[in-house]
Amino acid sequence: MKKPFLTQEKANEIISKIPTPFHVYHEKGIKDNAKELLNAFSWNKGFKEFFAVKATPSPAVLRLLASLGCGLDCSSYTELLMAEKLGITGENIMFSSNGTSAEEYKFAVKLGAVINLDDISHIPFLKEHAGIPKKISLRFNPGGEFKIGTVFMGSPHEAKYGLTRPQLTEAVKALMAEGVEEFGIHSFLASNTVGEEYYPELASIIFTAIKELTAETGAKFTFANLSGGIGVPYRPEQNKVDIYKISGGVKKHYNDILVKNNICEVKIFTELGRYMLAPYGALITKVVHFKNIHREYANVDACASNLMRPAMYGAYHHITVLGKENSKSSKVYDIVGSLCENNDKFAVQRELPKLDRGDILFIHDTGAHGFAMGYNYNGKLRSAEVMLNENGSFKLIRRAETPNDYFATLEGFWN
Repeated sequence: MKKPFLTQEKANEIISKIPTPFHVYHEKGIKDNAKELLNAFSWNKGFKEFFAVKATPSPAVLRLLASLGCGLDCSSYTELLMAEKLGITGENIMFSSNGTSAEEYKFAVKLGAVINLDDISHIPFLKEHAGIPKKISLRFNPGGEFKIGTVFMGSPHEAKYGLTRPQLTEAVKALMAEGVEEFGIHSFLASNTVGEEYYPELASIIFTAIKELTAETGAKFTFANLSGGIGVPYRPEQNKVDIYKISGGVKKHYNDILVKNNICEVKIFTELGRYMLAPYGALITKVVHFKNIHREYANVDACASNLMRPAMYGAYHHITVLGKENSKSSKVYDIVGSLCENNDKFAVQRELPKLDRGDILFIHDTGAHGFAMGYNYNGKLRSAEVMLNENGSFKLIRRAETPNDYFATLEGFWN
């Protein structure tokens, strides 16, 4: 049973100041989860979580994570600019992008960020436009199909990201000739994995590449970036992954592959967006209409512009009706928004307690890739963001957009 971190009473208190729909984040949950991750990997001297800004680009959330010792994983000029505005610079930033512009590389170098190169052709491009830094990371795409045991996880050979294994050797040699002194390897092979096997398996692939490249080139590798991919229990029957078990699996490969080959000071980095934030955010929306035709529909005041995942992927997000947590699920609804698109549905044929107009729905697990993926189709405006503080108070951390915001980029058009 999934439990909301917001009561009906607290929701009504917030709604009296901030109209629905809005995204709300749970400060205590974020803190506790981050501390657990850091503790799980404390065996590795230098471990660092670089939170994936793309998952939740909210400055208040990023500042909170930074206060706990996390860095930021940025993928664009604007995300780099946000990091700079928060006072997060230097090696507290991992810059992982693809199709990267000269402007973005220049800014990353200016901030002292660790650049994660996505392609071997970017080496001369980076040199020409921004210069080659002394420390650099290479994104590795091993190709083929990625399986854990007999379970198919994906097809890296279809992914647009990263260098092949032979290209890694070529790139390391070329970069050493340009004066690079420290290297790291990054790889991302699966998304939203809900078992404990993925990170250890990925770690073995990265650690093996580091071992081989060290022997081939004599390069100094100082970090291994396991990126993201650890999932969360979106469905009530799923359990949260055991981060200590995951860490233990990574540690075993670390000792077996690196330490046994006298490569003993490789730092472990992660870039967890979903795992860090998804369960600690929710979309709060009200029931505004009902429609009974071939199915029974409950219209809410949020739409896919506020949470795209169900419309885009058919993704499941659990729904709790605040104040009816203990009521029997006696009716079946499609929970829908007001976009002129038939996929604008938060739930399809979902059993819920009987709904009434004005009921408050708590849509779970929107803390990552929720607000972040908002858009303005049909002239819809992005919602507010709220932080539920550890002491029970709340704070508006981003106001809702207004029509003036929507028209702001048309400056001069109406004159």
